[in-house]
Amino acid sequence: MAWLITKFFLTAAIIVLASELAKRSDKLGAFIVALPMVTLLALIWLHIEDQPQTKIANHAWYTFWYVIPTLPMFLAFPLLLPRIGFWPSLLASVVVTVICFGLFAHLLRHFGIELL
Repeated sequence: MAWLITKFFLTAAIIVLASELAKRSDKLGAFIVALPMVTLLALIWLHIEDQPQTKIANHAWYTFWYVIPTLPMFLAFPLLLPRIGFWPSLLASVVVTVICFGLFAHLLRHFGIELL
């Protein structure tokens, strides 16, 4: 249980640090959050917890494919924000991401890559 709490606080601290940096500098904040922090932490936690290398490698492999359909969200959100406000823009961006993911997963299936 202590390990789980440690993981939780270390992970939360990194996210808080990134959001605090974003308050001070748009570019630095964006750069920090663009780093695959969650993925890096997940890979570290999997390794420390003695997960098999195949499990760790699969995590990185699928993360690569899952990132691609999320990219349009980062274009849709700033375009929508001044027009419809924060919450509707966020919701619309999530919908865009879900649609892009579904289309992307369908496309990749033709190449033998199963995301769903």
